[in-house]
Amino acid sequence: MEETAPNGGEHHDHIDLRGSEFRGPVTGKVVINHCHCPVLTALSALPAAPAGFTGRRTELTRLLDVLCPADSRTTPNPAVICAVTGLGGMGKTALALDAAHTACARKWFPGGTLFIDLGGYDDTPVTADQAVTSLLHALGVGHVQLPSDDVDQYALYRSRLANLADQDQPVLLLLDNASTSEQVSPLLPGSDRHRVLITSRERLDSLPARQLALEALSPDNAVSLIATALRLRDPDDDRPSREAGAVRDLAQLCGHLPLGLQIAAALLRRRPNRPIASLVDELRTATDTTRALVSEGVDQYSRSLALAPVFDVSFGRLGADQAGMLRAVALAPSTEISTDAAAAMAGLSPAMALRLLDDLVHAHLITEVEASTGTTERWRIHDLVRGYTATLTADDPALAEEGALARERLLSHYSRLAEAADRQLRFLQGDPVPEVFAGRAAALAWLDAERVNLVAAAQWTDDRYAPAAVRLALSVAEFLRWRRFFDDGIAVGRAARDAAHRLEDPHSEATVCNNLGGALLRAERADEAIEPLTRAAGLFDSIGDRTGEGMAWNNLGLALRRTDQVEEAINNHVRARDRFHTTGDLHLEGRAWHNLGLSLDTAGRTDQAIDAFARACEIHRATGDRVLHGDSLNSLGWALHAAGRAEEAIAAYHDAVKIRQEYDNWYATGQTLNNLALALKTANRPDDAAKARAEAVNASARAGTTAEVYGHLH
Repeated sequence: MEETAPNGGEHHDHIDLRGSEFRGPVTGKVVINHCHCPVLTALSALPAAPAGFTGRRTELTRLLDVLCPADSRTTPNPAVICAVTGLGGMGKTALALDAAHTACARKWFPGGTLFIDLGGYDDTPVTADQAVTSLLHALGVGHVQLPSDDVDQYALYRSRLANLADQDQPVLLLLDNASTSEQVSPLLPGSDRHRVLITSRERLDSLPARQLALEALSPDNAVSLIATALRLRDPDDDRPSREAGAVRDLAQLCGHLPLGLQIAAALLRRRPNRPIASLVDELRTATDTTRALVSEGVDQYSRSLALAPVFDVSFGRLGADQAGMLRAVALAPSTEISTDAAAAMAGLSPAMALRLLDDLVHAHLITEVEASTGTTERWRIHDLVRGYTATLTADDPALAEEGALARERLLSHYSRLAEAADRQLRFLQGDPVPEVFAGRAAALAWLDAERVNLVAAAQWTDDRYAPAAVRLALSVAEFLRWRRFFDDGIAVGRAARDAAHRLEDPHSEATVCNNLGGALLRAERADEAIEPLTRAAGLFDSIGDRTGEGMAWNNLGLALRRTDQVEEAINNHVRARDRFHTTGDLHLEGRAWHNLGLSLDTAGRTDQAIDAFARACEIHRATGDRVLHGDSLNSLGWALHAAGRAEEAIAAYHDAVKIRQEYDNWYATGQTLNNLALALKTANRPDDAAKARAEAVNASARAGTTAEVYGHLH
């Protein structure tokens, strides 16, 4: 919920604390209720409520729960202090003021309100000593009565607040824009009848305060903020309804950050006859969105409508080590990164990286992501902070080189772990036990957590990163196939193919082409898969890699079958099978037998298909390849069912389900259970068929799909 348009509020007296005299009313940092005598009166020093306030309903409820008087509460031990914290521009002041006005409207603070902008992020912040002088004036202490000693001033201040508490006159003290606990701790009242509301870009963990950290608005609330702002200027402005998609795009470009949205709304108000889409285009083409978000004038609280200066101040307060860590996080492949990956980028130990990351969380420049059990900490950076920081790095040659080294270190880190995880996924009976990960489940958990970053990093194919990016692409191909992230596999494969070609590395290019063809096949784009698979076969042949050539033939056979070139498909699978038999590679020979069975089944040669699937099962059982054994059992069951041998099909399906459940492959499990349900129905076992169908629905739901897939895995 944010203020969305300048709105002239009522006039308030101001006192400038930075001079040697206090002569109000003048413009300054501290807002008070001006009083010329020591008689205590109800104070009302709040600036106007934010205009067009929208969104933040949950946060407002939580804040009001803290401010609620003790005799109206349902929970004991009320918090006297609440700190609203968050990134600069997150709308902390607007939320605090809206809550304060709501509390006053409910008559929770008959003793009045005190508001001070501590200017914690200005060049000369207001000190506690300066603030207490102003607060005493607001509490009715005139110049003559004001003690000259700071200690006496604090004693008198607390005494006045204690008197108000004794008279059942609680006061709300709103300390805005604090940057350190030292600014506010001397100003805290001694009575728990009063309430203190603090806003800060820092977490202020040393204070005994209820913390309310603000995040970006939801997409819907961000859109509502822009629409409300435009309607405040002109109730007939229908651009938000006419350009609903553009408003949503604009909100996203602003990172759903309230200040960014407010600036965008101000820019739109200055252009009442121009479409919202024009501003969207401007921001999309801007080198740095943060610096493009600037408008003339000030908001209703006299603050500049410019986002970059806010980030300038926050970044400028960082130490050298913290700034270096923020630059590293900003250059990560996505907005989220693990502690280990951040440590790798910064060239630090995980323990040192964790300390610096905690510092950045304290400054609200990143946020900690709630981690699932057994995973390391993860951290997220806001899109606008990321763009701002990346621009700082790019504009400085020394920092740009630092960033390039950070990315090289990250690619090395990801490649090493991805290769180890890949070995776990491909682990066969008799192979050396892979190190790094405790088992397949641990490897999959790491790959799942890092998938977005791995896919993005594998597409860093500039010449400097190309060798490591290709290495990473080769390591994640099996995982992306296993988890059915086919679009990711295609994106990674295409980027790696071009990089390997530029590197003049025919073996890597051939392997990448083979993986790319497989991803296209599984994405139901068989016609597109033929070209890279043909290219792979030719490259493997040119370098004398007979095993690789056989693998390409095998996959090419799958593509040809799906483009209705069945006889050519059979020929390719036979060539692959014979090649693997000659080289003695039983694992790949078993796969070729399986694929040959698929083409024979498509050609209507069911008995031959059954023999091929049965032979594949024998080989997989001998080599200990449980995953492919499950695939071949499923296909064998399908062919047996087609041949009218339902009971044999049911037995094969049961065995396939057991294997597929071992490996958390819920898509394949759901497919086999669907096939089993069909076979049970044919065998006139309706109750068992219904049970299998229900289990298929459950397994498919766990895989994020529907239970309508029958037949063979690709």
